[in-house]
Amino acid sequence: MDIKIATLKNEIQSLLKQGLCEVTFTKVDGTVRTMPCTLREDLLPPAKHEDPLSTKKVREVNEAVMVAYCTDKQAWRSFRVENVISIEPKETSHE
Repeated sequence: MDIKIATLKNEIQSLLKQGLCEVTFTKVDGTVRTMPCTLREDLLPPAKHEDPLSTKKVREVNEAVMVAYCTDKQAWRSFRVENVISIEPKETSHE
């Protein structure tokens, strides 16, 4: 994998583990999407057997793709790291 993509993926993953971020990226179909998402443990839903992206199992990993929990869709989503336009950390409230 390209070292630049690997570095970018690590930076994005670090930001997502800290809290909620808005990631703007170009989708595979060419449209632009801004997705509020996170990887912070206390903001993630409990893993469910029927949701394959939420379970921790061994599978082939595509290093060019980032999987994150999308808070507006309440589901796991992914995006290509090379297609990220911007990432903006957001305040997370504790309720």
